[in-house]
Amino acid sequence: MLREKLTADLKTAMKNADPKTVGVLRLLISALNNKSIEKRTKTGSDALTDEEVLQSLNSEAKKRKEAADIFIKGNRADLAEKEKGELEIIQNYLPKLMSREDTEKAIDKILASITSREIGPVMKEVMKELRGKADTAIISELIKQKISK
Repeated sequence: MLREKLTADLKTAMKNADPKTVGVLRLLISALNNKSIEKRTKTGSDALTDEEVLQSLNSEAKKRKEAADIFIKGNRADLAEKEKGELEIIQNYLPKLMSREDTEKAIDKILASITSREIGPVMKEVMKELRGKADTAIISELIKQKISK
């Protein structure tokens, strides 16, 4: 469903002669096609679920954030702005992430329901619940704070 929306938006962007959006959407669709091929070699089926599409989009968004940070550190504001512009387009297709406070409340609730206080098992349980709903960096930071207490 999300993949079809990307394709439809690509057609619209092409009709509207929006080269920036066309370029980003082509990259996203290409990344999804690569993920389909990878899945086909592993499972025999190349149909991606919406969750897999979201994971791929999150990965692409993360790449843009990291690239923008690197360009800012390298005093290349022009390239950082390009990456930030691409990130904005990608974020239109991602669900809105939880705030830090909501993430912390959700982690507290999960921690109350499990006995382990080791980072691996805790992270696994939290990610089952919050994957795609909250920023992974914030989740990791909060878990480390709460476990070290």
